[in-house]
Amino acid sequence: MSQTENLFRFMLLLGFVIVVALLLPRRLRAAAQGDRLNRREEGLFILCTLRPIAGIGACGLFAYLIHPAWMAWATVPIPGWIRWCGVAIGGAAALWLAATLRALGTNLTDTVVTRAQHTLVTTGPYRWVRHPFYVAVAGLVVGSAIIAANWFLCVTGAIVFFLLAVRSRTEEQKLLERFGDAYAKYRSNTSAFIPWPSGPDEVGR
Repeated sequence: MSQTENLFRFMLLLGFVIVVALLLPRRLRAAAQGDRLNRREEGLFILCTLRPIAGIGACGLFAYLIHPAWMAWATVPIPGWIRWCGVAIGGAAALWLAATLRALGTNLTDTVVTRAQHTLVTTGPYRWVRHPFYVAVAGLVVGSAIIAANWFLCVTGAIVFFLLAVRSRTEEQKLLERFGDAYAKYRSNTSAFIPWPSGPDEVGR
């Protein structure tokens, strides 16, 4: 294995550690609230596809990190400078994720159900998009696939993002039921995934 490949592998491993360090403490704090979240409300299709496909993609990532030759069958020829662009994309996505988690606080869940003490968040990245967490996922997927020069990570990640986008419809319906006109107004002034120049008229939680 070349030193260059080892360097990209190290960068991807470093990024993985950073993302886990960002997510794990906040998930634990959110889970400490003791809410029982019914994931079945996501719908049967999402239940049967989202997490299994995400798990398959994660296995591909771990295989590359442990022994890149195991994923050589999915390697694509990408110039080194483009792979460094992947590092930049992944870094930007990690910063975006950190800002999203900070704004979200203990509202964090891994499903569409809101917590008992859930609040409507429109600060931080939520000022520009309704689903900044999913935008972060997309950035991390793109960055990882480019760094690893691997089409399998790109395809599985793209499918996961598509499923998250589908699930977001149910998620928004739950938020609309919970927050009513406040969420309706926020939704009408804020795009789903692509940031607009301006956020909602009223910013608050």
